[in-house]
Amino acid sequence: MSQLDRFRRLLGLTASNERRNTHRIDAREGTRILIIDDSRTVVAALSHMLRQSGYEPIGASDAEKGLELAISEKPHLIFLDIVLPGLNGFAALRRLRKDERTHKIPVIMISGNPQAAERFYLERIGADDFMKKPFGRAEVFSRIEKLVKQGALPGRKISEEKQAAMTVDEDHKISDDMPDPFDLSRQG
Repeated sequence: MSQLDRFRRLLGLTASNERRNTHRIDAREGTRILIIDDSRTVVAALSHMLRQSGYEPIGASDAEKGLELAISEKPHLIFLDIVLPGLNGFAALRRLRKDERTHKIPVIMISGNPQAAERFYLERIGADDFMKKPFGRAEVFSRIEKLVKQGALPGRKISEEKQAAMTVDEDHKISDDMPDPFDLSRQG
């Protein structure tokens, strides 16, 4: 994958055939999301994606500044890189979980080096999810959607028009239990 492809993927600029066809469940508009990453490109790309969906991104380039912002800005969600200058993401996560003011904030750890041991360790010290770099728009929003479904983030209210469209789509889905009329192997 070229650098340009990676950057496009970070910005969520994918081909239209890769976009989701189903309705996405978003967190409430105005949700504050803290991004702690030493890569200005990652902070800018992620901020751009989040802002486009009505969220309020806040950026920090190191863990110390990120921990200060977590207390002062009271974000609803934190994206936290593992490899950071000074205090690393593991240590920052431990501090977030020990502090009464921040221990309930959902944290999605991000890293360009996803090891099974890292994932296990993250779960043991309290990360809510893990996301591998480079990531695309669909992955970012599926992680947020997962947290909304779990009740860790408040969901966005759906307009009556969208609700009606979703109901129509649900009514026209073919059940897995129904026989496929085009399946020649099942015809006598």
